[in-house]
Amino acid sequence: MFPSLARRSASTVAESIQRLLPKDLPPSLSPKSGNLYEVLSRTPSGGVGSKVFQTRWRGKEIKDSYWVVTRSQFKCEGKHGKAWGHLYWKGKNVSPKEEIIRGGLKYTWTEGSS
Repeated sequence: MFPSLARRSASTVAESIQRLLPKDLPPSLSPKSGNLYEVLSRTPSGGVGSKVFQTRWRGKEIKDSYWVVTRSQFKCEGKHGKAWGHLYWKGKNVSPKEEIIRGGLKYTWTEGSS
């Protein structure tokens, strides 16, 4: 298949899928940042092994800081729950033991490191 035709076919399929989806997507399908549980529930593994961070850390210029999620539990379709992990603060592991991740609902989270 020609590259331009393949791109056009892919965009047509994407547009068709977009038309089938409801206007207000459930949190599990939304690509935006959100509360911790919304971000983690979008992943197939429930966020286990993912790096997540509070978006406000970027505004405060806190570099290379994130949580590595080790376990998660969800309720209310992924809008609420609990998550555990290890905190890496400015590149250093500051929580050698697994601990509960606080601020899951209070702050906005996204995947990656700050």
